[in-house]
Amino acid sequence: MIFFYTPYSCSMAAHLALEQTGVDYEARLIDFTQNEQRSEAYLAINPKGRVPALQTEWGILTETPAILAFISQRFPEAKLAPIEDPFRFAKVQEFNSYLCSTVHVAHAHRLRGSRWADDPKAIESMQQKVAQNMTECFTLIEQQLLTGPYVMGADYSICDMYLFTICQWLERDGVDIRRFPKVEQLCQQMLENPVVARITALYQPAS
Repeated sequence: MIFFYTPYSCSMAAHLALEQTGVDYEARLIDFTQNEQRSEAYLAINPKGRVPALQTEWGILTETPAILAFISQRFPEAKLAPIEDPFRFAKVQEFNSYLCSTVHVAHAHRLRGSRWADDPKAIESMQQKVAQNMTECFTLIEQQLLTGPYVMGADYSICDMYLFTICQWLERDGVDIRRFPKVEQLCQQMLENPVVARITALYQPAS
């Protein structure tokens, strides 16, 4: 397998999952500072021009929730999700879909306002809402969605890897993680995992 990633991005979640399985794979850096994501070579892999992308023996997968689900099902021995229980696996998908469709989008308004508006004042207004929107998202996660100590209770899963990834953006989004003690504790626990520490080092924030 070949995994395509870039620092300070959601690709960290799937990167953590791959590394946690212990399987052999190749990680290829896509340099956004050089606009490599728009290169002809990469667009042939992922026409969306984004990361992550995972080249498998069956074809290429994109979108974090899909890649996470694939990894957990392809390598069941790693026990990254309750794939044997249809309802609990659907709950995993429910949580990860919320991170993808709502939380990530709330964050993206700070850096990618031009996706939604051309007016500089409109973009600035969106940027000013990011801290509030991210705080609301994490309040819901803290109070309703994170059962503790992990998202799915006692079992470490791909949900935690995805949540941990988005937590790396909170400070720059103007949100103090200390407002969410269960989320903060989860992140601290994960940082004690050598796999997490190893992959996190590849994803330092962009300047």
